[in-house]
Amino acid sequence: MEEKHSNSKLLHTPYPKPDAYKALSMPVYHSAAYEFESAEQMELAFTGKAADHTYSRITNPTVQYFEDRVRAITCAFSVTALNSGMAAISNTIITLAKSGSNIITSRHLFGNTYSFFASTLEAFGVEIRFCNLTNVDEVEAHIDANTCAVFLEIITNPQMEVVDLKAISAVAKQKGVPIIADTTIVPFCAFKAKDFGINIEIVSSTKYISGGATSLGGLIIDYCNFDWLSSPKLHVMAKEFGPAAFTAKLRKEIHRNLGSYMTPHAAYMQTLGLETLSLRYERATSTCKQLVERLEKLPEIESVNYTGLHSNKFHDLSKEQFGSRPGAMFTFDLSSRDACFAFMNKLKLIKRATNLFDNKTLAIHPASTIFGTFTAEVRREMNVSDKTIRISVGLEDVDDLFSDIKHAIK
Repeated sequence: MEEKHSNSKLLHTPYPKPDAYKALSMPVYHSAAYEFESAEQMELAFTGKAADHTYSRITNPTVQYFEDRVRAITCAFSVTALNSGMAAISNTIITLAKSGSNIITSRHLFGNTYSFFASTLEAFGVEIRFCNLTNVDEVEAHIDANTCAVFLEIITNPQMEVVDLKAISAVAKQKGVPIIADTTIVPFCAFKAKDFGINIEIVSSTKYISGGATSLGGLIIDYCNFDWLSSPKLHVMAKEFGPAAFTAKLRKEIHRNLGSYMTPHAAYMQTLGLETLSLRYERATSTCKQLVERLEKLPEIESVNYTGLHSNKFHDLSKEQFGSRPGAMFTFDLSSRDACFAFMNKLKLIKRATNLFDNKTLAIHPASTIFGTFTAEVRREMNVSDKTIRISVGLEDVDDLFSDIKHAIK
């Protein structure tokens, strides 16, 4: 039989073990522990010499099947499912970082990601080196022998900044530093991270994958394409596990000790969400593209920021990396903070809510919400303006969305 396309691979990923009832949907194993036939078999499982499940904080059949499906569509070496996108970020960084090491990243990050880097890690002796990731020379200048990773968002939220992934990955590879990329804005059905030199991919599966904000989740995807002998923390494990050293450290120690593994019910919901991911992404991004093209013409809007627009300064690079429809999120600026609040309060169809890529279209004023606890100075450094509205486009008709925004602005 010929090689199956990604959607077919996804839909027809076999269960690890045959189901007794031949169910077409993987059963939800709401079980904490599992029985063994002998003490010897139990020892093999607990020491990692057999693949049996021992305890659902570590592995679970339903969660494993979700991981297997993601692995089938991404062609990754390993996938680890956790209970939020932030859990995926924190588990990844704790796997790689130690006191005295440093991480290269940008100030143009999602609010909690920035807080984790700027505040939480500081207490553990990890230095964060903020720089302009659109300047490859600046990135290279910040890397030294203690750099454990370069972290980036492929399209920043909400600044909508795009970096040259191949250029940064080339520098990082030369310096022996892994690239960790949060790819939540453009899902793996439309963006192949491995092709751009990304070593570890992080996804908030709460977003597109969950199938309409049904559940929380996060994914760590390891492409096993980095030589961890150069890692300040993993070089010893690399002698035993080679390119699989990251996954070995994560699965054998970090994620089980931090206790943030995905729940079986969330995995079940997100397994179903995977089945319609590409269809929903196609619809939402098509609507988003049409909507921003109309909004550009409204005089009340100062500017529309979407990298799929020809007028956007990142358009060419964005198209090269993500195609003509780079995600279903955009921002626009009004005249003032008061104008933004007045707009939000007049919306009838679009929901005033956080989150991204629900089936419903969502609007939020980032400066007063996601970034509301940061000082005005920090918000300026992060390029988060009081005049900006963020829109996550859902599955409604474009005419209805445009009518709601036009009414709320006027």
